[in-house]
Amino acid sequence: MSLSETPMPATVAAPSSQFRTLTVMSLVLLALSVLWAVVDPRTIEGVPVWMKPLKFALSFVVVFATLALVEARLSPRARGGWTLRVTGWVMATAYLGEMAYMFYRAARAERSHFNMATPFEANLYYLMGVGAVSLVLGVAVVGWVAYRDGDARMAAGLREGVWLGFLASFVLTLIAAGYMSVHGGHVVGVHPTGAPTLPLLGWSGVTGDLRPAHFASIHAMQVLPLLGLWLDWRGASRAVRAVRIAAVGHAGVTLALFGQALAGLPLVPLG
Repeated sequence: MSLSETPMPATVAAPSSQFRTLTVMSLVLLALSVLWAVVDPRTIEGVPVWMKPLKFALSFVVVFATLALVEARLSPRARGGWTLRVTGWVMATAYLGEMAYMFYRAARAERSHFNMATPFEANLYYLMGVGAVSLVLGVAVVGWVAYRDGDARMAAGLREGVWLGFLASFVLTLIAAGYMSVHGGHVVGVHPTGAPTLPLLGWSGVTGDLRPAHFASIHAMQVLPLLGLWLDWRGASRAVRAVRIAAVGHAGVTLALFGQALAGLPLVPLG
C-alpha cells in the first residue's frame, strides 16, 4: 500500500485543498503585480520590472488551479494521505520562496533570472533552480497519486491524461527549462535591441528562443487531461490508447520546438 493510500481514521476528514489555497494566493500575487506595474514605470532592459512576477503568478494560477481540479476528484483517502500533503507543503514553500525573491528583485529593479553578478546572487539563483525542480516534481507526484487512486472519480481517459500529462510536464520542463538555466538565457543567438518579437508573448522573431518549448512542456499538464476528459465524454472505446498517442505527439512537438530554438531559428520569422 502506498503512502497516498494510507487510510485516514474514520473520525478525521480529508484536509482542505492545499492547491485551491495556492490558487487563491497566486491570484492575490497576480493582482499585486498588476497594481504595482501600473504605478511603477521602471524597466529592466526595456521590460517593465513587474512583468516577471506577473507572468509567474499568472502561470501558477493555471498550474495550481489544474492541480486543485485533479485533487477534487481524488478519494478522501488519497487527499488525506501523507504523499499528497507533503507534496503540497513542498510546492507551497518553493513557490512562495520564488515569488518573494522575484518581488524583492522587481522592487529593486534588478533581474531575478540569470543573475550571477555576485556569489550571493548566484547562490540565490541556484536556490531558485532547486525550487523550480521541486515544483515540477510535485506535479509528477500528484499525477502518480491520481493514477494509483482506484477510487478517484476519473474515467480511464482522464486518469491516463492526468498521469501522462503531469509526467510529461515534469520531464519536458526539466529539459527545456534546465537547458535555459545552464545556457544563461532564453535566446539562442543574437536578438538585437528593438528586434521584432511575437505580440503579447515576447518571443524572438529573429533568432532561436527556448520559451516556446518551455511553454509547450509546462502545458502538457492541461492538454492531455483535457483530451482524456473529452474522449471519456465522447464514450471513446480506446481513450487510453488515444491519450498515449497524443502524449508521444506532444512530446515530439515540444522537442521539435526545442531543437528549432537550438538551431537559432525563431518560431515565427518576423525579420
